[in-house]
Amino acid sequence: MEKLVSNWYGIVQPLPENYIFPPDARPGKLSTAPSIPNCNIPVIDLGSQGHDRDQIIQKILEASQEFGFFQVINHGIPDASLNDAMAVFKEFFELPLEDKEASIHSDDPNIVCKLYTSGVNYDWEDVHLWRDILRHPCHPLEKFMPLWPKQPIKYREHVAKCSTQVRKLALSILELISEGLGIGSAYFNDGVTQQTLLYVNYYPPCPDPSLTLGISKHCDPQLITILLQGDVSGLQVFKDGEWIGVEPLSHGLVVNIGHQLQIISNGKLKCAEHRAVTNSSNARMSAAFFITPSPDCYIEPAAALINASNPQLYKGFQYKEFSAHFYMNQGNTEVALEPFKL
Repeated sequence: MEKLVSNWYGIVQPLPENYIFPPDARPGKLSTAPSIPNCNIPVIDLGSQGHDRDQIIQKILEASQEFGFFQVINHGIPDASLNDAMAVFKEFFELPLEDKEASIHSDDPNIVCKLYTSGVNYDWEDVHLWRDILRHPCHPLEKFMPLWPKQPIKYREHVAKCSTQVRKLALSILELISEGLGIGSAYFNDGVTQQTLLYVNYYPPCPDPSLTLGISKHCDPQLITILLQGDVSGLQVFKDGEWIGVEPLSHGLVVNIGHQLQIISNGKLKCAEHRAVTNSSNARMSAAFFITPSPDCYIEPAAALINASNPQLYKGFQYKEFSAHFYMNQGNTEVALEPFKL
């Protein structure tokens, strides 16, 4: 745990060499405005009285096809629940090192709740990411909650409440997507949405944000992601050769399509590359809830989407096969889908 960026970032100047990315991967000088006119990530109002269900479904499909990302407002999760969860995440990362160590035993490979810095293969990395990360499974609660951090005192209470509400929202969005695709509203029941994984990323202020990244370019290997991105910007989505900043909305949530949903939709929905940049003045924190298939779940394009005009693009596989290939190649977006294409 002594390698955690949050333990030493304030006493190190300039940026350590092993955090400097190759020139072609650096974010460079950052601007909050998208460089492509009228190219903002869509915002979808899930609670607007002026939009019926069909209109909401259409907006979700359009955003998922064009961007692979959208934000939702009036999503039904109380502001207090989101605020409480983000507050205990912040408290956790502000704990003294000895309290973090007492709260979570992340050196045991069998422990499902882990705290580490950069990536899981830190010792093998050529360049490190400017982040610390806390990760643990959330569903089912009765199985995993006793394994979560013991501190802060309210951590388990607030995160359990928030993760339950986020999972419910994700399943409702998946139901809308399944209706829009015409594959049946129950398609995403059971194994394909069996797990909820939480990744909390903490990005301390960085000496030179132009040279490093909080998270490098990647796509999510899971089904769908719900992100609480806090009030500090840093998320960027790659579209048409440009990086687009996703500006935080007050109590809005970011939704993005994962590889498994792209495959199930037979390519109708887009899994977009994205990354996280840093800044020199403010710590940033985000919490990503990944809805994930069970390891043995069989993934394939939905049969209702395959016909003579729309041939099957991907072969079937167990999710654990995809996951093993994805992480073996360190999430390389160029090769992630190749073995599964027809």
